[in-house]
Amino acid sequence: MSESAYDLEGLAWKFRSIVGEEDVLLNEPMSEHTTFKIGGPADLYVIPEDVAELAEILDICREREVPYFVLGKGSDLLVADEGYRGVIIGLADGLTGVTADDELLTCEAGVPLREASEMACELGLTGLEFACGIPGSVGGACFMNAGAYDGCISDVLSCVRVILPTGEQQTLSIDELAMGYRTSRVKTDNLVVVSASFALRCGDPKKIRAKMDDFTVRREEKQPLELPSAGSTFKRPEGYFAGKLITDAGLKGYQYGGAGISTKHAGFVVNLGGATAADVRAVIAHVQDEVERQFGVHMEPEVRFLG
Repeated sequence: MSESAYDLEGLAWKFRSIVGEEDVLLNEPMSEHTTFKIGGPADLYVIPEDVAELAEILDICREREVPYFVLGKGSDLLVADEGYRGVIIGLADGLTGVTADDELLTCEAGVPLREASEMACELGLTGLEFACGIPGSVGGACFMNAGAYDGCISDVLSCVRVILPTGEQQTLSIDELAMGYRTSRVKTDNLVVVSASFALRCGDPKKIRAKMDDFTVRREEKQPLELPSAGSTFKRPEGYFAGKLITDAGLKGYQYGGAGISTKHAGFVVNLGGATAADVRAVIAHVQDEVERQFGVHMEPEVRFLG
């Protein structure tokens, strides 16, 4: 969609009447909102403060047929150098409420998953330890069934509150979400997560903290946390490990422009400094070509592409 395909100024004015002047940004660089630190400008960046504002913004985008993208913490995402011709709806600064009811922890979609894990620990609730180092939001974690260290969101998720493409709000139980490896009904049915409730268990806070500390040490030792990235770049091919395939293909340390395969963990494409989205795409394509050529295995990106 070109910039002239919709009334940008009129749309900005409408959104300001809903969320306020300071929460509508024009030509906002997406490099400021992604863990890759890459991405050109979005036409509009809008920050709803609550579910009612989010629902109204979505209604307007749908009614006017304006492209939109709902953003959490910007992990697992590569935004094009040209940016995004449409509306980015950022949830990480607004939908951040958390409530606890006995062993049920409910977080709004913009809550960082790391913070949800920390809050569970402080409350003496076990089950979210695996998430202590995942850089995404609660909404994004439900979208892709995020996981680490043999744990995943579907293990502890009870239900999610979503906005359907029709604008209707609905609460869906875990059995209605078709959770799978890096997928869910949220992803396939274009649902927008409002909040998620996690069914946890009472535990010993010291043991919970020790487990989280162990995961953190292991992550710091094995992953290139010192460099911007989108996390694991590729999904795990059935019967293989992505990082090992890339290493065995002789690609560890491969660079193109400002992007490269991490020398610490080959499953990560990292921003070595000044990388463009085009650089990252070139590295991903080269990995796919070489692994397919050498081992006959297709490497499917886990990172999503926008713009």
